Amino acid sequence: MRAFGHLLAAQARRDRWLLPIWILGIGLLGGAIGTAISGQFADVAERASIAALASANPAFLFLRGLPDGLSIGALAFFQSFSFIGVLAGFMSTFLVVRHTRADEELGRAELVGSTPIRRSTALAATIALGVIANLLLIVVVAVGYIVGGLPAGGSITAALAVGSVGLFFVGATAVVVQFLPSGRASNGVAAALVGAAYLTRGIGDALGTPNAQLTRVTPSGLSWLSPIGWGQATRPFSEPTLAPLVLSSAGFGLLAIAALTLRSRRDLGASLVPERRGRPGARLGGRSVLGLAWRLQRSTLLGWCIGVAVLGSIAGGLGPVVAEAVEGNPSLSNLIANLVPGTTADVVHIFTSALLGIGGVLAGAAGVQAVLRLRAEEAEGRAELLLATPVSRPRWVGATLVVATGSVLAVCTVIGTVTGIAIANSSGDVAAVARFSGAALAHTPAALVFVAITALVFAIVPRLTIPLGWGLLVIGLVLGQFGALLQLPEWLQNISPFHHSSALPVEDLNVAAASVLLATAVLGAALAMVVIRRRDLVS
Repeated sequence: MRAFGHLLAAQARRDRWLLPIWILGIGLLGGAIGTAISGQFADVAERASIAALASANPAFLFLRGLPDGLSIGALAFFQSFSFIGVLAGFMSTFLVVRHTRADEELGRAELVGSTPIRRSTALAATIALGVIANLLLIVVVAVGYIVGGLPAGGSITAALAVGSVGLFFVGATAVVVQFLPSGRASNGVAAALVGAAYLTRGIGDALGTPNAQLTRVTPSGLSWLSPIGWGQATRPFSEPTLAPLVLSSAGFGLLAIAALTLRSRRDLGASLVPERRGRPGARLGGRSVLGLAWRLQRSTLLGWCIGVAVLGSIAGGLGPVVAEAVEGNPSLSNLIANLVPGTTADVVHIFTSALLGIGGVLAGAAGVQAVLRLRAEEAEGRAELLLATPVSRPRWVGATLVVATGSVLAVCTVIGTVTGIAIANSSGDVAAVARFSGAALAHTPAALVFVAITALVFAIVPRLTIPLGWGLLVIGLVLGQFGALLQLPEWLQNISPFHHSSALPVEDLNVAAASVLLATAVLGAALAMVVIRRRDLVS
C-alpha cells in the first residue's frame, strides 16, 4: 500500500496543471451553458419552441440529445450533456494512456518496475487517479450548474452522470492499453471508443419517439448501448433517477478488474496485440523527410477520414427526414424562419452547414495532432537521431506542416464529399456533391490557423505544445461554435478563427476573411520555421 500511495502521489504531481485545466474547463462550460439558457430562454414559450423543433428533428436529436421537459434545467442538460460527456471521456482516456502505455514507451515504467512491487500496482494507482479526477469533476460540474442558476438536486444528478461517463472510460482505456503496443495507438483507439459512444447515442436518440406535445423524446434501445446514453437516462431535471448509473459503475468495475488481471500476466512493454516488425529498408517514398512525415501520420489521418465519413453519411442521410418533418408541419417552418431570420436557405442546408462547421473543427484537430507528432519525436529522442543527419530543423518542421495541411484538406474534403453524396443519393440532386465539398473546404483557412499556432508554440515552448495545442483548439471551438449560444460578447467570439468561416451554402463566401486567415496561417508557419533554429532540442 505504501508503494501504491507513492505512485499515486507521483502521478498526481505530474498532472497538477493538466487535470485542473480539464476539470475547471468542463465545469466552467457547464456553468456558462446554464447561465446562457437561463438568460436566453427565460420564457416558457421560447423553451417550448426549441423543444418542439428538436423533438421533430432527428438531426438535432443526433447532435445534442433528448429534450426532457420545459424547465430551464432540462433545456440546459439537453444542450450540454452530450458534449460535456465526450470531454469527460477524453479527459479520462488521455489520463490513463499517459500514465500507463506512454510511460512504458518512455522508460519510466521500467524504473518503477525495477523496485519490489507488483506488476499491477502502477496501473492500480492510475485507475485510482482516474477515479479521483472524476470525483473532482463531479463536484466542479455540480457547482458550475448551480452557479449557472440550475436547481441543486438536478445539478448534482447531472454532475454524477458526467462523472459516470468519465469513470467508464477510465476502465475501458485501462483494458485498451493492455492490448496495444504504443501510446499513440492506445490514444487513438480509446478516443475512437468515446466517439463510438457519442455516435451510438446519437443514432439511438435520432430514432427516438417524441410525445404528442413535442416536449420529450423517448430514445430507442440503441441509446442504451452507450455510456453517454446511460448518463442521459438519469433525466436529472425532470424525473431524476440514478438507476442507469449502475451500468456505468458495474462496467467500470468489471473493466478495471479485467485490466489489472491482464497487466499482472504480461511483461513490461509487451502487448496482447504485438507490434508489427518494420521493413529492413525504407521504400522510395520513405527516404525523404516529407516521406517520413507522411508515413508517421498516414494511419492517424486514415482514422480521422473514416470518422468524418461516418459523421457525414449519417448527417446527409438524415437530410430528407429533416425536410419531411418540416414540410409536414407548417408551425415548424415558421419556427425555423423565426430562429434563422433573413435566410432563404432550406432547413437541410441550414443544418448541413452547421455540421460542416463541426467538420472544420475536426479538420483542425487532425492538423494539430499532426504537428504534435513533432513534440513526440523530440521528447522520445528520435528527432535527435534524424537531425544528426544533413536535415535542417526548418526542413523537418516544414515537412510536417505540409502533411498537417494535407490532413486538414483531406478531412474537409471527405466530410463534404460524403455528405454531398448522401444527400444526392436521397434527393437526386447530383450537384450537391460539388456544393457541399466546396462548403466544407471553406473551413480550411480557420483550421490551418490552429495548425500554424501549434507549430509556433512547439518552436518557442516545446514542453507546452500538447496542452496549448489542444487547449487553444477547444477555446476556439467554444468561442466559435457556442459563443452565440453562450451570449458571449461579439469581440470575444471574434477571437476564434472558426467564427470567421463562411457557412456555405447558407452564406456567401467571405473572401476577405478567408484571405486574412490564410495569411495568418502562412505567417505563423513561417515564424515557426525561423524560431525553431534558435533553440536546443528538449527531451
